[in-house]
Amino acid sequence: MGQTFNHDSFANHIIQSGTTLDTLYCVCSDELLLRNETVDSIRQACRDKGYHERTSLILDANGNWNAIRECTQSISLFGDLKILEITIPTGKPGKVGATALINLAAQVQKGEITDTIIVISLPKLDRTTAKSKWAQQLLATATVVNIANIDRQQLPAWIKQRLKRQNQSVDDATLAWMTDKVEGNLFAAHQEILKLGLLYPEGKIQAEDIEQAILDVARYDVFSLSSAMLEGNGQRTVRMIQGLKAEGEALPLVLGVMTREIRTLYTLATARQQGENISGLFRQLYIFPPRDKLIRQALERLSLKQLMGMIQHAHDIDRLFKGYPVNGRMDDAWEEITRLALKVVNPAIL
Repeated sequence: MGQTFNHDSFANHIIQSGTTLDTLYCVCSDELLLRNETVDSIRQACRDKGYHERTSLILDANGNWNAIRECTQSISLFGDLKILEITIPTGKPGKVGATALINLAAQVQKGEITDTIIVISLPKLDRTTAKSKWAQQLLATATVVNIANIDRQQLPAWIKQRLKRQNQSVDDATLAWMTDKVEGNLFAAHQEILKLGLLYPEGKIQAEDIEQAILDVARYDVFSLSSAMLEGNGQRTVRMIQGLKAEGEALPLVLGVMTREIRTLYTLATARQQGENISGLFRQLYIFPPRDKLIRQALERLSLKQLMGMIQHAHDIDRLFKGYPVNGRMDDAWEEITRLALKVVNPAIL
């Protein structure tokens, strides 16, 4: 107990035939696919060692946390070894849940649980939650698997690795095309890769075959749009705005996220012009990696005057959405959102 793994290192660890199972595992990630795969691997390892009885609990702040004690103290009618899987979808157990988790960790530390393997599934914990008493005690006791998100830059390598498992490959251009098609949707990427394994033999798959087989399953979100805009990727920015519009995303939400980024840039640009140390301001504004790199990239190409104009542009779009015409602006608020985003991408465009 007390070990910490990432996704790949734990996958190698758990399949080793001599691996001794620990009493308590915590799997933490916002990538539901990878979290589920990790829990599945623990479940299979348990079954291989005779743990055949399984109980699954999904708990939140209002859940029946007494069920944990009932499961760990009950005796199987047939003497089976047990697996107890606890999923906390919000990562917020509440006061009663926090106490139950602290007590569970204490039981494990004292060796009071001998016939049950416990697997707790959590989203990635925010800074405040990670510092809570229940989280610190639980993570100090458990074998922890921390699974990082697969971001846009990592997705091609992830797809390539998954294809390699099937003894398949594609060229780099096709890999980039696949990435665009499944952007933001790891489950969809996983499904499409499995489908390629069923449709085509081992070896290199041709681009035209990929295009015929793969659906357009991109799932766009406003935060990915924000990243594309800040990094200066015009083509991706336009594609994501079109995707958000087509999927029926609320325009005020898109505008709100974009405005927040522009105001953050304006605050930093103002401080820089006044000679302040903006590195300290990054911490005050809760800008942490990897977002800080994108913010710095945008600051390098945008002036304070340009950012002031963008804030006014955002106000104009808000008026357009509410039905008020604005001189010098198009009537379509989505068209103006695209123009505003492209100004952030490259202020020389418009």
